Amino acid sequence: MSVDFNTIEQKAKQLLPPAKEAGQSLQLICDLLCEQVPYYNWTGFYFAIPDKRILVLGPFCGEPTEHTQIPYGRGICGQSAESLETFVVPDVSVAQNYLSCSAKTKAEIVVPVFLNGRFVAEIDIDSHNREPFGPEDEPFLRRIAEHVAPHIPSVFDPTRF
Repeated sequence: MSVDFNTIEQKAKQLLPPAKEAGQSLQLICDLLCEQVPYYNWTGFYFAIPDKRILVLGPFCGEPTEHTQIPYGRGICGQSAESLETFVVPDVSVAQNYLSCSAKTKAEIVVPVFLNGRFVAEIDIDSHNREPFGPEDEPFLRRIAEHVAPHIPSVFDPTRF
């Protein structure tokens, strides 16, 4: 299945401020990714609270999750927050420390978002397919992370927690 990541990236950039309010933009980007990439079944942002070492759920597209706060180190999202690295898990059934959000999830990719060298959020993608992510997914999501990074502070204030 062919996905035109360049076109999706251009559409995502058009959703960012000043075209839209930042919080609305992140939600619209989640919706766009879910709609345009057939194997992205849950797409969301987790915001970082480094002082407390937790992630807080932000805008997302897909089924609701009970994991609205995730400690660093717990699950794939928490591991990414702790290591500051991208995690690509082709089959969550064999992943250690996997935190299940849905029984339907078969694979996951988590990409950290950095602003001026500081970890501020991450993009989390769940798929209902095993091994869905190809060589273009990670670089595509890194570019999306770069585009949204400047807008994270206007959406999320970690001092509220």
